[in-house]
Amino acid sequence: MNEKECKQYEKLILRPVDRLIATLAVPTVISMLTTMIYNLVDAYFVGKLGTSASAAIGILISVHAVFQAIGFMFGQGSGSGIAVLLGQGKHEVAGRIGSTGFAWCLGFASIVSVLELLFLSPLLEFLGSTQTILPYAKSYGIYIVLAGPVMAGSCVLNNIIRYEGKAVYAMVGLVTGGVLNMILDPIFMFKLDMGIAGAGLATALSQCASFGLLLFMFKSGKTITKLQFRYISLRFDELFWIIRRGLPSLSRQMLNSISSAALNICAKPYGDPAIAAMAIVGRIAMFIGSVMIGIGQGFQPVSGYNYGAKKYRRLRKGFFFTWRMGEALLSCLAVLAFFFPEPVVRLFRDDIEVVKIGVPALRFQCLALILQPFSICSNMLFQAIGKTKEALFLSMLRSGLCYIPVILILPQFIGITGIESAQAIADVLTVAITVPFTIRFFKSIPQQDEEAPIDLAYRLAKENGNDS
Repeated sequence: MNEKECKQYEKLILRPVDRLIATLAVPTVISMLTTMIYNLVDAYFVGKLGTSASAAIGILISVHAVFQAIGFMFGQGSGSGIAVLLGQGKHEVAGRIGSTGFAWCLGFASIVSVLELLFLSPLLEFLGSTQTILPYAKSYGIYIVLAGPVMAGSCVLNNIIRYEGKAVYAMVGLVTGGVLNMILDPIFMFKLDMGIAGAGLATALSQCASFGLLLFMFKSGKTITKLQFRYISLRFDELFWIIRRGLPSLSRQMLNSISSAALNICAKPYGDPAIAAMAIVGRIAMFIGSVMIGIGQGFQPVSGYNYGAKKYRRLRKGFFFTWRMGEALLSCLAVLAFFFPEPVVRLFRDDIEVVKIGVPALRFQCLALILQPFSICSNMLFQAIGKTKEALFLSMLRSGLCYIPVILILPQFIGITGIESAQAIADVLTVAITVPFTIRFFKSIPQQDEEAPIDLAYRLAKENGNDS
């Protein structure tokens, strides 16, 4: 165990777990909020072009989610495995897993990008574009599709860095891209008169900037995991190992894409204002929810590493601390948005029809956001420690098994109110189903920490001056 590995052990095993998670959560929350802010900035500037342009952003969420699905599948699959492997002291294997996941991700995402470019118009129509929305969606979407492989690759790099416990480095990469996006949006859209195409180009360039910075972190030796061409494996058993661990993320993101399409299709009879309103509310809810996702991402390297090192007491304590912290923060934000929904929605599109639909939809979302921390924390726990079956099932609930039936059935009985309330109802059902899975898991693991090989390796390294 070398000096860098000893420092990681001291950070993830010896530091008080509540302080550790809070420290890791700060940069991941900042990263998530920055990502969401530049999504909201896109929505804000695009909203100045009209209601149909605002609706186009909602249509492209599904396209965006496909590349996120690929990136998070390989990123979470590689990253969660790397955290456990590092906890077991298997550093070279971790490098092989990281290199393989990164290479296969770029390959898969490139194939998807080519296919989407070839069939962009029919794809956007299938996702719910009306004839008034389609021109805006195509102008914006072509840049999103072109930058898709870079976006997916960034997800892999970001997840590996986070799972090593180096959340600050991941934050630098994401925040830099987000700030660049916010600067370029008004320049391209209005100064250069590119309209909605300028917003798409700004997003694509910001993704490239994030990718370059994150890759630099690996090439400059700031990570334990080494990405090298010679480490890339063509063995399907190793590829399947990564994919299996990343399946919960793939299913979650793909279901996000499908559910967004289902929402747009169900809202289509109510016109462009309904599609625009639900797109705006969705982004606002994602912004608030990103706080919990950031906190959960701070917990993931702690859970994966400590589970691999058999530190079950720390794992249990870390989970409940993460849940409580997320509950406190999300409740405050949700209450604020619940009581002031109209100015929040109007900020993105000052259209009376959009506001009329958006205000009750946002209030429904805020009620459900208070319940989200438990289900998010549980899902991230199971994925981080390699409980793939549980993580896969739970990941399919919120945007799939619970949401899709609700959004398809409820509007048939209560009209637009069914569309406005569908996500909130799905969130309540998701938490109810998640609770027994989490209780059963914590009953199944030992109550106390246990000795593991990495503990002996650390002691020997300290005794020998970190030379072993």
